[in-house]
Amino acid sequence: MSEQQNNLTRRNLLAASALGATLITTKAASAKDDKLIPKTVKFAEDMIPITYSDEEREQLLNGFENQLDAIAALRSQKLPNTLAPALVFDPRLPGKQFSSQKNTTKPAKVKVGTSPNDSKQLAFSSLGELGHWMRNDGLSSEKLTGIYLDRIEKFAPKLECFVTVTADLAIAQAKQADKDLANGIDHGSLHGMPFGVKDLFDTAGIKTSWGATPYKDRIAKTDASIVTKLREAGAVMLGKTTCGAIAYGDIWFGGKTRNPWNTLEGSSGSSAGSASATAAGLMSFSIGTETLGSIVSPSHRCGATGLRPTFGRVSKAGAMALCWSLDKVGAICRTAEDTALVLGEINGGDHADSGSIDVGFSYDSSINPKDITVGYDPAWFEGDGNRKIDRHGLQTLLELGVKTKKVSLPDLPYGSLYLSLVAESAAAFEELTLSGDDDKLVWQADNAWPNSWRRIRFLSAVDYIQLDRLRTKVMYEMDKIFDEVDMLITPNFAANLLVITNFTGHPCLTLRAGFTDSIVRGESNIAADSEKFRVPYNISLIGRLFQEGKLCALGRKLENKLGFYKQTPPGF
Repeated sequence: MSEQQNNLTRRNLLAASALGATLITTKAASAKDDKLIPKTVKFAEDMIPITYSDEEREQLLNGFENQLDAIAALRSQKLPNTLAPALVFDPRLPGKQFSSQKNTTKPAKVKVGTSPNDSKQLAFSSLGELGHWMRNDGLSSEKLTGIYLDRIEKFAPKLECFVTVTADLAIAQAKQADKDLANGIDHGSLHGMPFGVKDLFDTAGIKTSWGATPYKDRIAKTDASIVTKLREAGAVMLGKTTCGAIAYGDIWFGGKTRNPWNTLEGSSGSSAGSASATAAGLMSFSIGTETLGSIVSPSHRCGATGLRPTFGRVSKAGAMALCWSLDKVGAICRTAEDTALVLGEINGGDHADSGSIDVGFSYDSSINPKDITVGYDPAWFEGDGNRKIDRHGLQTLLELGVKTKKVSLPDLPYGSLYLSLVAESAAAFEELTLSGDDDKLVWQADNAWPNSWRRIRFLSAVDYIQLDRLRTKVMYEMDKIFDEVDMLITPNFAANLLVITNFTGHPCLTLRAGFTDSIVRGESNIAADSEKFRVPYNISLIGRLFQEGKLCALGRKLENKLGFYKQTPPGF
């Protein structure tokens, strides 16, 4: 989850949390026999809030012990993180039809010369360029892997972006990739490409720590589905990138992952290491996850290109579950086309994931912008400061010749939806709350998981269901908008769209739109220090369900016209 949601969290938990479970956890101090009495109910009412009469309080307690016994029995069960709820989220509304897609990718023709001798230039090259050199100019996966491993050894400690480096495995996989290619076996776009995977995906015999102290020595027995898919695609695993503890923020049990453009600040989260390492040229691409901003936010902070796919498009089997109805798996890369190439390999249905949706993925770089209708609200782009960069991004997109349509969002309490995320995550990690092991997590601020999970236990079941109904209403509202446009263009964190589209399941591509001068950001903000640092700034395209191909194709044309994506962080 993204640090950008901190203020949203604080505001809405105070304003909208319905603390109905107080009846379960609070006993009146005056009850000598330790039994619930009407006065207990009255105390609880202030925390919901709701008001009952004296008679209703008396009646409410009749048989209430049975409810407590049922909850006690429920808590006695050992429910593993892999056990998903019976109710599964589906972003497809009733009656909506989705055109079939062939699993094809048609990238732009690579216009490069011979493979460069400069290792830094290779390290920051795109997947298309690297693949061209491997197939046409003698670049070996083993050489490229060695370059990245050397850079990891040099820069990863400074960035605190790796939990585990799998150097021996990487070299072995790279040698196999070279051998296969020499024998005429080409596994596709990711053949021989070194990557990092967020440390919440299981890797057999290798630590998968979820970024959290209670699990720092956890070793998985099997590979996550995405790890298997990437291995079968001929990709080379460099190691496990850092993840904010339990997929929140950039603080993990070993430190705070850094932004390569300004190492005084964190890289944001929770795909912190994936974004930081990719932006610093420590790998050719990386895998992250997003529940509520965890691909978009660190990509924005580090200036990477991140693709959050449609919910259910990529299997989550073997990944830590934070929120079963929101978690998504995507790529963090250097270019929009790179994200499409990765998605082409990791896409597909999976019976091991109850939320998986089997939909083909097609990408064609030759898309005509004149055939695309882009929606936006002018109000999203109003203001000073960084909004100038957003407006330049919008104007640049318009110059490509896209059709436009002004849109507006209905006035709904979108921020309240966040409560259901906290509730699901509290259920996924109930063992930490009940055992007290949540105290072992490094980050203990008001908005960190430990306190948020304790607080959300007072959300009533009724209000939780109402939140789910609000989610459905929001889905219908967004469906109306996407009936009229192919995609939206928006500043990354404008108008609650990050929250809205994560809950509706729509895909999002975030790409570099320019640079800004900024003081150190994050909780470690040096407020008294007026020094500013030149850091990248992203903008987002949000697309229709399962239309990532159009997003990436138009995104490629936009980033080429903007011309900022090839700049690299100083010192790396």
